[in-house]
Amino acid sequence: MAKDAAAKAKGTEHPDYHFIKVVMTDGTEYRTRSTYGKEGDTLNLDIDPLTHPAWTGGEQKMLDRAGRVSRFNSRFGNIGKR
Repeated sequence: MAKDAAAKAKGTEHPDYHFIKVVMTDGTEYRTRSTYGKEGDTLNLDIDPLTHPAWTGGEQKMLDRAGRVSRFNSRFGNIGKR
């Protein structure tokens, strides 16, 4: 028993790698191997490549916190323009 604990502490023991079901935001499902949970668990994604702007190229909004963006643009907006 102490030998197993020492192996885990050293990182020489491999994690349990098993099949899980992944559910995308649009409801599609697929099976994959993972160290998440235990055999047969379901991983429901909140953000995935189908919906996140980083993958879809969706429109990003710049938040203007306390007028910082507009203040920057008024100060430096004309740089490079002739």
